[in-house]
Amino acid sequence: MKIQYKKKQIKINLILGIVWLIFGIIQVAFDEKLKWFNFGWLVLSGVYFIIYINQKTKNYLTIENGIIKENYPFGKKINLDEIKIIKHFAGDIILKTEKKELIINTLLIDKKAIPELKSEFKKLNVEWK
Repeated sequence: MKIQYKKKQIKINLILGIVWLIFGIIQVAFDEKLKWFNFGWLVLSGVYFIIYINQKTKNYLTIENGIIKENYPFGKKINLDEIKIIKHFAGDIILKTEKKELIINTLLIDKKAIPELKSEFKKLNVEWK
């Protein structure tokens, strides 16, 4: 199962990338004395474009072969069999094992995928808080 990002979240990162790119171009084009921090806007826009591409091409979460995985650099992985407690708190779903904790931000997830995700967790037969 693949859990997608909200389309609005993806668009926000694209818009921010464009805005920072415009600021960077204006700063570089119209500043008489270029300094190293003038290029910071361009670097910032590059970061937002990378985030946009990552969110557009990859999913927020993947549940396959008994493993739930966050799909971003340094994202966590948890075996579904090891989950002991599932908490729903302040718009987040928190999965706890004995050693790890995975926080799923439901505000970033497509609304259609949330019921599917919850039904998948209900199959686990673990304690809900």
